[in-house]
Amino acid sequence: SLFRFPTIKFIVQYVTYCNLSLFICFPGPWGRCMGSDCGPGGSQSRAVWCAHVEGWTTLHTNCDQGQRPSNQRNCFRVCDWHKDLYDWQLGAWNVCVPVSARTLWASRPFTCSGGEEGIQTREVGCILKSDGSPAEDAICEYFEPKPRLEQACLIPCPQDCVVSEYSPWTSCSKTCGTGLRNRVRSVLVPPLFGGAVCPNLTEFQSCKPGPCTGPEGMYSLRVGPWSPCALPQTRTARQVKRRKGKGQGLRERAGVKDPETRELIQKKRTRNRLNRQESPFWDIQVGHQTRDVTCVHRNGSAMGRNLCIPRDLPLTIQSCVLPKDCQMTDWAVWGPCSKTCVDPESPIGNRTRSRKVIQFPVGEGAECTPLEESETCEPQGEGVPPCATYTWRSTEWSDCRVDPLLSQQDRRRSNLTGLCGGGLQTREIYCVQANAELLKYLNDLREKDKASRPVENKLCKGPIPNRSQLCQIPCPIDCEVSPWGAWGPCTFENCDDQAGKKGFKLRKRQVTNEPTGGPGNCPHLVEAVPCDEPTCYNWQLVDLDQCVPDDEKPCGPGTRLAQVQCVSSNGEEVDRNLCTSYPAPEPVPCEVPCSRDCVLSDWTTWSTCSQTCSSKTIEGKQMRTRSILAYNAGEGGALCPNSSALQEVRNCNEHACTVYHWQTGPWGPCTEDPSASTLNTSSRDGQGPCSMGMQTRKVICVRVNVGQVPPKKCPDGPRPSTVRPCQLPCKKDCIMTPFSDWTPCPVTCDAAGNAVKCKQSRKRLIIQLPSNGGQDCPEVLEEERDCEVPKICPGFRWKTHKWRKCQLVPWLLRKERPGAQETCGPGLQTRAVSCRQLDGTQADVSECLKFGKAMPAITQRCQLPCQDDCQLTNWSKFSSCTADCVGVRTRKRALIGRSKKKDKCKNTQMYPLSETQYCPCDKYNAQPVGNWSDCILPEGGRVESILGMKVQGDIKECGQGYRYQAMVCYDQDNRLVETLRCNSHGYIEEACIIPCPSDCKLSEWSNWSRCSKSCGSGVKVRSKWLREKPYNGGRPCPKLDHINQVYEVVPCQSDCNQYVWVAEPWSVWKVSNVDLKENCGEGVQTRKVRCMLNTIDGPSESVEDYLCDPEEMPLGARESRLPCPEDCVLNDWGPWSRCSLVRAEPRSERRQCPDTTDREPCSLNLNCFNYFYNITDWSTCQLSPNAVCGSGIKTRMLDCVRSDGKSVDIKFCEELNLEKRWQMNISCVVECPVNCHLSEWSAWSDCSQTCGLEGKMWRQRSVVQASQGDGRPCPSQIEQWKPCPVRPCYRWKYSPWSECRSVVCGHGIRYRNLSCFVSDGSSNGEGSLVDEELCSSLELAIEGDKQINLKEACTLPCPGECYLMEWSDWSSCVSVCIKGADMDFGSVQVRSRAVLAQEPENLQLCPDQAWESQPCTGGECYDYKWFSNVRLNSTHSTIWCQRSDGLNVTGGCPAMNPPVDNSSCDPPCLMPKSFCNEAGMCMCEEGFTEVLSPTGQLDQCAPIPILEIPTAGDKKGDVKTSRAINPTQPTTVQPGRTGRTWYLQPYGPDGKLKMWVYGVAAGAFVLLIFIVSMIYLACKKPKRPQRQRQQNNRLKPLTLAYDGDTDM
Repeated sequence: SLFRFPTIKFIVQYVTYCNLSLFICFPGPWGRCMGSDCGPGGSQSRAVWCAHVEGWTTLHTNCDQGQRPSNQRNCFRVCDWHKDLYDWQLGAWNVCVPVSARTLWASRPFTCSGGEEGIQTREVGCILKSDGSPAEDAICEYFEPKPRLEQACLIPCPQDCVVSEYSPWTSCSKTCGTGLRNRVRSVLVPPLFGGAVCPNLTEFQSCKPGPCTGPEGMYSLRVGPWSPCALPQTRTARQVKRRKGKGQGLRERAGVKDPETRELIQKKRTRNRLNRQESPFWDIQVGHQTRDVTCVHRNGSAMGRNLCIPRDLPLTIQSCVLPKDCQMTDWAVWGPCSKTCVDPESPIGNRTRSRKVIQFPVGEGAECTPLEESETCEPQGEGVPPCATYTWRSTEWSDCRVDPLLSQQDRRRSNLTGLCGGGLQTREIYCVQANAELLKYLNDLREKDKASRPVENKLCKGPIPNRSQLCQIPCPIDCEVSPWGAWGPCTFENCDDQAGKKGFKLRKRQVTNEPTGGPGNCPHLVEAVPCDEPTCYNWQLVDLDQCVPDDEKPCGPGTRLAQVQCVSSNGEEVDRNLCTSYPAPEPVPCEVPCSRDCVLSDWTTWSTCSQTCSSKTIEGKQMRTRSILAYNAGEGGALCPNSSALQEVRNCNEHACTVYHWQTGPWGPCTEDPSASTLNTSSRDGQGPCSMGMQTRKVICVRVNVGQVPPKKCPDGPRPSTVRPCQLPCKKDCIMTPFSDWTPCPVTCDAAGNAVKCKQSRKRLIIQLPSNGGQDCPEVLEEERDCEVPKICPGFRWKTHKWRKCQLVPWLLRKERPGAQETCGPGLQTRAVSCRQLDGTQADVSECLKFGKAMPAITQRCQLPCQDDCQLTNWSKFSSCTADCVGVRTRKRALIGRSKKKDKCKNTQMYPLSETQYCPCDKYNAQPVGNWSDCILPEGGRVESILGMKVQGDIKECGQGYRYQAMVCYDQDNRLVETLRCNSHGYIEEACIIPCPSDCKLSEWSNWSRCSKSCGSGVKVRSKWLREKPYNGGRPCPKLDHINQVYEVVPCQSDCNQYVWVAEPWSVWKVSNVDLKENCGEGVQTRKVRCMLNTIDGPSESVEDYLCDPEEMPLGARESRLPCPEDCVLNDWGPWSRCSLVRAEPRSERRQCPDTTDREPCSLNLNCFNYFYNITDWSTCQLSPNAVCGSGIKTRMLDCVRSDGKSVDIKFCEELNLEKRWQMNISCVVECPVNCHLSEWSAWSDCSQTCGLEGKMWRQRSVVQASQGDGRPCPSQIEQWKPCPVRPCYRWKYSPWSECRSVVCGHGIRYRNLSCFVSDGSSNGEGSLVDEELCSSLELAIEGDKQINLKEACTLPCPGECYLMEWSDWSSCVSVCIKGADMDFGSVQVRSRAVLAQEPENLQLCPDQAWESQPCTGGECYDYKWFSNVRLNSTHSTIWCQRSDGLNVTGGCPAMNPPVDNSSCDPPCLMPKSFCNEAGMCMCEEGFTEVLSPTGQLDQCAPIPILEIPTAGDKKGDVKTSRAINPTQPTTVQPGRTGRTWYLQPYGPDGKLKMWVYGVAAGAFVLLIFIVSMIYLACKKPKRPQRQRQQNNRLKPLTLAYDGDTDM
């Protein structure tokens, strides 16, 4: 409804414009501001139309043209650059106004519960930034929406004043007549937020002890306040005259003295003058002050002094110090800014200015304000240098080392030399001024003395660079060579120079895997054997032609011509002419068998030689065989030879076993080559080559199994070189930082004030270690020297001078006082104070004010004794005790002068001359306090340097340590004393163990398993198993399988020809069908077949048959037909050709020979196969045997697989030239197990508390290198604590105020003292009183307040006066809160002063009661409730308000409505919203219903649910039950809506139920009976077909019950 008002206003406005009853001029909204220029020159337009009051538009002529609104106006055209010129100005939020106060309708009764919702508003406007002038809102709205003008707020409910219960009644103020009794109460919570003011805190009651018999106690002396201190008007002439006379007499008498006496007197005067110290800072003038003493009646009226009982009159005049305020000079100019350079991060510094004291405060004068003040500043002026910035620098990385990565197990068992792979390298980090560019200095070694100077590490901010990193030591690759080849022919060393040289047979091998450092590190590759008759070229037999019989006969002896080629000693074919000097091979004799001859097969090839060389005991042999193909027939044919002729043996490798080879030693160091012209100059980066040098090695000729022989025994050709060029590395000189600045010298003083000798040190760091012959580092890295000891310790103290003479009030002013004497009485004396250094020399007073303790008093009261007074000396010191707790000690004093003769002075009870006390009995007992500390290892290493941080090695982190518990010492009064009194150094210590970490322990690697395949690629495996689990934070185990093993799997290749079948020659035929004549026919031949290990020299030894491929096993027997005479004889079948090729071998054509070729169809996977490559899986990452981690290699292998799935020799795939597209090796990384590295422990911190039982010291260490991989994790403890030695906590405390002294009633003074207390530092307990000497070292301050106040004015009420009591104690802290709303408005505590009255007649003169509050923290949130009880035998009940903490209070409880003070209701109506009706019964207010207890009494008033029936205009169609906060609240009808809302109220104004309620109840009862009967009928006889209907019927009651609220 609020937002519709502007529309109404808008309509009304234009009705007045048009001034017609039926037609209204209506303007539309303004359009956009248009224009060519930015700024105020724009224009905007709008549409204006004429409309009938019913809403339809009409012609413009129907409206009054004179009142027509304009349709165009000037405007401000906003452009983007206006954003910087204009902005919204936000005003402050106004006071929170209740929402109820803003409604337009009549105010309604409002009940506050917790708090009231409010709205606060503010002014928001668009302004021009430059001058703050207002602008149109549209300008700012162009860039940013207008900020909100109002917001919700909460107004807490008014909080009434809450007061405590009354104290008990005081006794009657009079002993006779009519007096008063008082009882008082205090304020607990002040009135807040407009709550009710505090009630009277005092209640009076008259009392009459009895009639008075006389005037006793009617009058009393009232003492007034002291007047301000004043000087006497003038000195009397007598005083001046007396002083003059005194001076002249002195001078006259001085003239009599001799010179020595005069000098003594002069010295005394000088000393007196120094003692007086008439300092300009203290202008002390002694004056006097007075006060009135009057006699007053009990009713307050003044009476004659004679009516007061004669007694000693109080002092009415006394000496005083004239008050002088502190006077100071003007402020000096500001000092320089502490920031003298430009620092963008913290540009602000500080500057100070000071002033001096001209006049110190004297008497009651105003104290001095601070003498120094500071303000922030920035460096001013041009040319201000930038601030020194600091950055981290590092030394070079150390050499890479593998041993820090080893586990405990590896360190114990492995040889630590030759380790390689992943390692760790470290460096030192230090802080330097950032202007120094380290790289420049490292590159330009001539400026090595200009490297940056290290500074304290704490100056460098930001993360510390890594102090360690992983690195890689390349693992050496071993040389791998092939097996030896066969021996070559006997050849000259040099075929160009063949004269008189002997020959050599050579055999060679190749490098299959190049090693680190080149092939020079491989074993010898050539071996030589001396031989005779060397040749450089020779004929080589290629093939033999067929046997051709001699004389062109068809059979018989013949020859085979040799097909030859000319080859060099290397086996290469060369031009035939080179072999012409050597005889060519002769034709080989042979025989073609005739038809009846014995037929033999060709010789097999010669077998491999059985030995590689020959000696006296060893001969090399070769063998070849042939077999009988057909036997001779009858007499005519040539006979078959005997079996020995079927085998031939010859010698081979007949050369002696004297094998020679060149042997090389290791290359020597790279040295400068004298012939080289380049000099060894430094390179820029310190890494590259600086010049070429030479390396040499030893080369000797060695005879195998013998040793070194002369070099001529070895062939010169393959002799290795003994010299090679090399690159010399650059020389690297040591580079160091300059020395750091000297550490500051702390000035420490001992208790006597003497300076303690200290040392200061400086350090430097090695940035680069020397190498390759560079300049060495100096040995001294740290220097130390004694500090200069100051002559005097800095410090200041006050020096007090002698008290001056006691000054009395001038006699003229006090001679009127009864009993006054001229030369005695109370007075005042002063003294001078000066400032001294600790050695006693004079210092400026401001130094003592700044650094010294509190200034001593410069005035004190004194007493000049009168003749009648007893005068005594001061007490002597107590006599000494022979032992503690034994005997007594005494102190004495004596009477002086005439006092010795006076009887009253001899009264030892009044004036005791000695005091005796027992000797002090100091007994101490020690006891432990607090928890045990952490287990702390003995200090092993130094604390980490403030310059340079490096990674430490394995810092000792385990073993035996000690833990500590603090000891506390108490005296016999249970007061805390220094632990030395108990002969304790402050701790109990106890040995403890920090368990050492134990790494995971595994077994050694097992042997490799056999390759899983005998042909092709398989895998081999080895494993380790768990021997010991890690504990105490040891290095964790690698990932293990279910049986606690870890595996390594690598591929392996088995040579398919590793094992071969070897068949011996066929045996002689065994003819089964014997034809003796022909010796032919069917027969059988057998042979032995063995599986043998194949080597480079051929099959060597028999092995088990299962190792060979059974599919390829040759036949061990065969049946065939032995050819008869005249038959065609064929040799054995050759091997099958590849599929699709045909090969025939014709042997003889004498008779019709059988077919010399055999064919069979090609069938896939039977006799015809496809071949393809198969790639294995990757192996695990393989490291060098000496590596722990780092870079390794993963390998995999190619396998040749036949199409039937069988692995075959790789040559089958290679022959087909299949594509090999796979990578066989890839690099991989095994993560390095880096153990966690911690810094060393820091120094112990200062104690967390300067005294007490709970002080702790801490030390920390930080993670320098976090653990990686399977490295040892960081220990959890990176912080340790131990207790501090217990020290007593001493502090100054005020004693309680004394009674108001020196008066009967009226104005007086009360005093208090400072006392020294000791405590254990805990919050509970006040502590115990001890000697003031123990607090002498403390600053004189009470809880931080240096203003010590030991006396104050007070007032003692005279009899009959009405007066204010002392302030009550501060109440407990109370939170100002809304219970249940979680809203807190802070906490408050309060104290109050109540009025006490003594005379009924003086009640009108009583002062007003007073209270004051202060904020506090941690207040409780209370709530308040009414309570009542009924006394026995009484119809009346007691009603009281109680706070939730059980305190009975007045105020705070909700107001009872109407106020309950009638006794008609019994028990009274105490429930909220209840009242007592005329019938004497407790009823509830309108809108609430009564809930009764079992005894029939009202228990509570519950709110009535109100049924709201929606009307036609209400869009809410739901029926809701809602709770009425206030049923009498009027409804707000929005304009334009018709209809109203009815409320069905069940109770009438008299509180009784209305008739319609009974009607509704009866209807509900009938409906309930109907529902019950329906349920009964539905459940009576269930039948199967009607089951569904019965279920529906059962659900109906639920549906009816649910229809009450469709939103449930």
